[in-house]
Amino acid sequence: MKRSTFLKLKLREAGFITRALLSTRHPVLAHVIPMRRCNLACAYCNEYDKTSDPVPLHVMKRRLDKLADLGTSVITISGGEPMMHPAINEIIRHIRRRGMIAGLITNGYYMTPDRIRGLNEAGLQYLQISIDNVTPDEVSKKSLKNLDKKLQNLAEHADFHVNINSVVGGGIKNPEDALTVARRAQELGFSTTVGVIHDGHGLLKPLGEQEQKVYEELKRVNKTEYARLGWFQDNLAAGKPNNWRCRSGARYLYICEDGLVHYCSQQRGTPGVPIEQYTMADVAREYNTEKWCAPLCTVACAHKVAIVDNWRRPQQGEGTQSVAPQRLRDAILRTIRAE
Repeated sequence: MKRSTFLKLKLREAGFITRALLSTRHPVLAHVIPMRRCNLACAYCNEYDKTSDPVPLHVMKRRLDKLADLGTSVITISGGEPMMHPAINEIIRHIRRRGMIAGLITNGYYMTPDRIRGLNEAGLQYLQISIDNVTPDEVSKKSLKNLDKKLQNLAEHADFHVNINSVVGGGIKNPEDALTVARRAQELGFSTTVGVIHDGHGLLKPLGEQEQKVYEELKRVNKTEYARLGWFQDNLAAGKPNNWRCRSGARYLYICEDGLVHYCSQQRGTPGVPIEQYTMADVAREYNTEKWCAPLCTVACAHKVAIVDNWRRPQQGEGTQSVAPQRLRDAILRTIRAE
């Protein structure tokens, strides 16, 4: 991404942050799923299938229009694998037409020069790829070996910002691979982040001794990201609960392929309201609802969005605790009692 373009984007982000600080009455970030199907099958992932069809373009536009009408600042397209959607470029164009920042999370397999140029033309502003290991194994094929050529394509052709997320936890065999991935990303001029990932049930697992060592080194590699989220990432790495105010359902929305609003990818089903019927009353209710799943949450985007509101008034009650999966309630209680 050209430096001048990057600076303009950062200025626009600053404007959105200022707007979020001044008013709580709009979503800041929405994750939208246009395609649940994926070309991969990572062992820890519970966010894909092998059969579903893409959401029709006219339906996607209607959902994006509703998010724009709610005042949403940033849209991130995710999946599944969103690059499998036949109209992904037009989806991105529509996000930009409605005045929202356009981001994309992909596994990177489709990053050919022609596809990258198509994303440039559509107006994509951010792209993120999570790379799980150096060589593919039975846990994940999102490996540096498989994706390095795609990263080189991005370095040469992308006009948008590229972030490479290296991960620890979730059954990844060689924790040291995360350091190799982060260093390679920086060599190519990309920003880097580190994620502490959940298992296949969406639950946090504390890092082992070697994973902890790698995590500490990644903190030094990813200084900017750590400065923003170190307090919550450190607790996740140690398997400790976080005390924070999750604003999902209000400031952060997850819209599944069926068009329903959920707290996040790991808590699909609540509130479960169609986005086209979502109102400011729904936003206000969820803004003030304490989330039973917050203490052991690993969803970094929900944490990032919550930063702008963590200083505001406490939330009320327990929200939908009565329908929380028993396994997660038990896990949270065990961890809190251990403290």
